[in-house]
Amino acid sequence: MKKLTLLLLFLCFGLTAMAQVEIGLMVSPTISGNRFISEDKYNFEKESNSLRLGVGVVADYFFAKNYAFSTGLMYRSKGSEITYNYTKDNGDGTADQVNGKDDISLQYIELPISLKLFTNEVAPSTMLYFQVGTSLNTKVAAQVNNKKVIDGEKVSKRFNIFEADVILGGGAEMQMGESTKLFAGLTYHRGLTNIDDYYRDRLDDKNFSLKNNGVSIDFGVKF
Repeated sequence: MKKLTLLLLFLCFGLTAMAQVEIGLMVSPTISGNRFISEDKYNFEKESNSLRLGVGVVADYFFAKNYAFSTGLMYRSKGSEITYNYTKDNGDGTADQVNGKDDISLQYIELPISLKLFTNEVAPSTMLYFQVGTSLNTKVAAQVNNKKVIDGEKVSKRFNIFEADVILGGGAEMQMGESTKLFAGLTYHRGLTNIDDYYRDRLDDKNFSLKNNGVSIDFGVKF
């Protein structure tokens, strides 16, 4: 058992020594939207996409020449303008018509966890890359219609604290110097988890879900 432990430690130190780590900065403008899982009678619709922004640090940990484990820490804004129109049964034989338009803006700290696959050079000092993985996100702020408080209640309480995404992307990376690289790409962010704590309660429908969607244009530099 002792010999096996020593062998595993030796392999771990060896892999760490052989691995190449590249750290950089990224700016990520995002066309953000929302999608719904709900009955048609509620008439929830995405009115329009919104332009949001993401910024942060990225790190690529190469465990082979063309393969890297990619992570980082991102601050990203999400959300869009939604509309709804439904009839609410008051339970006493009366009903109210409820309709509205909400501009949702949510801010998250994201921890992406993904695999990056690089091609060989397709042009001088230029490689393509493909990325697949997930992102674990924590909500840090929220606004609806540019308000943080509505009817005496903090808007942040309307939305879940945690969110998870699938991320799929690709792009190009260019060597600019001995240790400097520029990169640019597109990434699709598809929300996996329900972010809503508010509309579900108003509808009294546990099957209702509100999720984030987005496509980001990523620019950055690695050192």
